[in-house]
Amino acid sequence: MLVRDAMSTVVLTIGPNHTLRQAASLMSARKVGAAVVHDPDAGGIGILTERDILNSVGLGQDPDTERAHAHTTNNVVFAAPAWTLEEAAAAMAHGGFRHLIVLDGGEPAGIVSVRDIIRCWAPARQRVPV
Repeated sequence: MLVRDAMSTVVLTIGPNHTLRQAASLMSARKVGAAVVHDPDAGGIGILTERDILNSVGLGQDPDTERAHAHTTNNVVFAAPAWTLEEAAAAMAHGGFRHLIVLDGGEPAGIVSVRDIIRCWAPARQRVPV
């Protein structure tokens, strides 16, 4: 199975000056665990994850004043739609992260997460009689 078959095409894109609270609110509303941060001044595309927000709050930083750009990972590993899920899982395991931005023609086409890969690899749920 390929990344294109597992990825979510719901890509939340935010700007670098969004506060962490704004980012968290948007992520929660869209039910996603990561946002693509588009920051042309800092090299283009980065990623902000729920873990980045959690770490900031855990350090006592104010989510109403902390900006996305200060917590964005800019050294991003990107996946291609034609990668296998094994390739995506290996990249995640090697890098220690749970989300990959999928680029198609240099533009974000989706995000694939560990959860997406597990859903594809897990056997179909069987209905249990009640």
